[in-house]
Order: sequence, then C-alpha cells, then structure tokens
Amino acid sequence: MKYSVIIVAGGKGSRMGSETPKQFLPLNGEPILFHTIRQFRKALPEAELVLVLPKQEMARWKVLSFETEFQSIKIAEGGLERFHSVKAGLALVSGEVVGIHDAVRPLVSKNCILESFEWAEKKGAAIPVVELKDSLRAIEGQHSVAKDRKNFCLVQTPQCFQVEKLIAAYEQDFHPSFTDDASVYEAAGNAVQLVAGNSENIKITTPADLVIAEALLKRL
Repeated sequence: MKYSVIIVAGGKGSRMGSETPKQFLPLNGEPILFHTIRQFRKALPEAELVLVLPKQEMARWKVLSFETEFQSIKIAEGGLERFHSVKAGLALVSGEVVGIHDAVRPLVSKNCILESFEWAEKKGAAIPVVELKDSLRAIEGQHSVAKDRKNFCLVQTPQCFQVEKLIAAYEQDFHPSFTDDASVYEAAGNAVQLVAGNSENIKITTPADLVIAEALLKRL
C-alpha cells in the first residue's frame, strides 16, 4: 500500500514566550520541523509528505526550505481548528494509508511510525500510546476523585488510518470534542487500534520541553 504523511504545523509560540511559531524554533541548530520531517523520511522514504501551514507562515517556510531536501513537499493551507487543517491536508493525499503527525514531535521513533502504519493497514486505524506514570485525579465540582491510571493512557502521533475511512469521517461537522484525529474517526462509528508509542516522542509546547528535547536528541 502507498503511505502518505500529513504533518500539521499550525502551532503558535505563545506558551513558549516567543513570537516565532514553535515548529520553527531551533532544536540543535535547525527548526524543530526539519527534525520531524527527517524522522518520516528515514522511516518511510517512499511516503508522500504533506505539510499543513497557516497562511501567514507560507513565506517563512519558502525561505527556510529553499534549496533543501524539503523543497518538494506538498503544502496545504491550515484552517481555524486542527480539524480543518487536517481536512485540508487530506485533500492533497494520494496514498491508501495516512499518518497525521504533530510538527512539534520531532523525536518519534522509526518503530513507532512503522507499527502505527502497519496496524492501520490491518485494522483501519492505529494510534500510539504510552502509559501514565503520575497519579490521576478527576475534578468533580468542588472536589476531586482519584482514578486508576491503569484505565488511561497518553495519546501520541502519528495517528494512522486507511484514507477512505478517514476522509468519510471528516465529512462530519466540526465539534469541540474533536481533539485529535482518532476522536473524529471514532465519532463516525469506527474503532481504533492502540499500539506502543515511544516515551521520547514528546510534544514540544513549553521552554522546558525544548530543553528536554535537546538532551534527548543528543542521546539518540
């Protein structure tokens, strides 16, 4: 089957305290986004790549990618919500299985990528998850209640799907409960297979995350 990858790069730098969108912040001397794309190029060298960017960041990407190996990547214009951005990316996809990945997860492992795509090919959809390490409490009114963390997991990307099924799911109207692609897919009546993620596959959203990613990158 032909594989496609949609990298969603619609983030802002607000939680970073930066005017530069976080996907363009430097990580070991290069934009975070460059590292993310390379992870997919290494794992799936034949895969089609689609990058979804806010309209106002198109010019920045054109300058950064000029005369690089990234110049040939397809570009889609992002929308108001992640939902709309992914839908725009899907319109450019020609593969049979697609993985949707956060641009600011540059440390996703080759094994995580391959497992997610392979299980999606078999089951229709697969998403990587990792176990919770901290205790968990639910807020209920003025009180909180302890929850068994064994019943929960942390969800990562890439979230992978058979393309036809995901396109059909995205025909739904947007709903605030659609926090990721799996939630859209499930709302259309589909089931999702869980696969093992990798603990290094953190989402870089704060200055502390960036420090951790720098340290991890040196070890990998």
